[in-house]
Amino acid sequence: MPEEKSLNFIEEIVEKDLESGKYKSIVTRFPPEPNGYLHIGHATSINLNFGLAKKYGGYTNLRFDDTNPATEETEYVESIKEDVRWLGFEWKNEHFASDYFEQLYEFAVRLIKKGLAYVDDSTSEEIAALKGTPTEPGKASPFRERSTEENLRLFEEMREGKHPDGARVLRAKVDMASPNMIMRDPILYRIKHAHHHRTGDKWSIYPMYDMAHPPSDSIEEVTHSLCTMEFVPHRELYDWLLQHLDTFPSHQYEFARRNLSYTVMSKRKLLQLVNEGHVDGWDDPRMPTISGMRRRGYPPEAINEFCERIGIAKRDNLVDVGLLEFCVREHLNKIALRRMVVFDPLKVVITNYTGSNEFLEGEDNPEDDKSESREIPFGKELYIEREDFMENPPKKYFRLFPGGMVRLKHAYIIKCDEAIKDENGNVTELRCTYIPESKSGHDTSGINVKGTLHWVEVTNAITAEVRLYDRLFKVEDPSNEEGDFKDYINADSLQTVATAYAEPALKAAKLAERYQFLRKGYFTLDNKETHGRLVFNRTVTLKDAWAKEQKRN
Repeated sequence: MPEEKSLNFIEEIVEKDLESGKYKSIVTRFPPEPNGYLHIGHATSINLNFGLAKKYGGYTNLRFDDTNPATEETEYVESIKEDVRWLGFEWKNEHFASDYFEQLYEFAVRLIKKGLAYVDDSTSEEIAALKGTPTEPGKASPFRERSTEENLRLFEEMREGKHPDGARVLRAKVDMASPNMIMRDPILYRIKHAHHHRTGDKWSIYPMYDMAHPPSDSIEEVTHSLCTMEFVPHRELYDWLLQHLDTFPSHQYEFARRNLSYTVMSKRKLLQLVNEGHVDGWDDPRMPTISGMRRRGYPPEAINEFCERIGIAKRDNLVDVGLLEFCVREHLNKIALRRMVVFDPLKVVITNYTGSNEFLEGEDNPEDDKSESREIPFGKELYIEREDFMENPPKKYFRLFPGGMVRLKHAYIIKCDEAIKDENGNVTELRCTYIPESKSGHDTSGINVKGTLHWVEVTNAITAEVRLYDRLFKVEDPSNEEGDFKDYINADSLQTVATAYAEPALKAAKLAERYQFLRKGYFTLDNKETHGRLVFNRTVTLKDAWAKEQKRN
């Protein structure tokens, strides 16, 4: 029997809450801010929130934290929904923090009436100066003891747009001596005259995250509000607000971020890469975004498996991208259709092949018992990879050389008889003979060879552009290196083969299919190419070539 998997610490909390009767069922939420595209770190949160709800018979809401109109766009909203669905998850309810702007305003009014919030005319610099330090208490704002009536009037004026940006804020009246700096009268609302992607110009004030997050959870009766570890200090304010607003007792729990090696995860830095042209948009296949990984050909199952393997913890750490690539390879090996593609062609002429082209048979995927086969044309003229021939080979060289023999995949054994050169001494063509009795699957030649090459028949070959993507950065953790993180961009992260030659079966390539180019790696059709040509993106190499290259260097 398979070993039963132990619970992570959040699952332990959920089971305890359900057993004690604290909650009859669980409700989680995934609350992205629509100010950029989701990345692999968000995939962990998606898997956690939706996975918990599914495991324990609850449901998950998708809620957009759209409280900062200057940076949020409908484009990001739509991309987030597409990414969540592509990963295989569906939410029960779709909400926006902006749905609750009126209720949040009324909650703020309730705090003012309770004497727990006040309008502060201080500048941001003055507020910061009075905040104190972790070892010294803060000092009260001169506006802290304003009357309830004045606070209500000023807050209403803020809503009506009668004051400019930065003129006033609404602050919670908590404790300026609290050891938790966040509890020293945190700002709840600020004035921002900005057009909102959903509410237009209706509002001149917007709630801060700490004001929007807890009441929104409570309105939706979220039982387990899951955040990353940087929100641990905010939990005290979360509980304070819900206690004084007398609303549903949602509770916040924190888990560790999972950063990925050889990339950056900060939306600000990712936006820099996009805006400064270091990458081809948010969905560039080198980006750690979900849309970039989709364009690169990563299967959603592999991303979800990666999230499952790294698990949930309480301490942030850097996860080796090699684990993600392993999950991708493992899945693609099971589903990818095998095809032969030559990147750097060297012509081979089979001098003793006198008939017309014949069609050989090759399996689509040897890992799949239900896999079908395809026809592969074979004829007098072929292309092989230039690197598969060496005029003066070293010992234990099992590819082609003068007098040497190799097997052509799915075809015949050939022998190299002569290398034709141009006036500069470069090999331009190989003259070879084939062994008619050595046909794959029907070999009666008795000849054993150690090398097998992929190839493409010349007259039926189709052409394609192939983009070879690699890791975007040269160092493991670019955000922690000295200087500008962009100084560590890998200049070789994209190499393009303008004209590769492929077997004709690839003419019918589909976006939904994945391909293994024999001896080259896993590839997918590019989902943005619109010029009527075939463009393939390398998803991942067949083996971890990067680790091998780093050891060599």
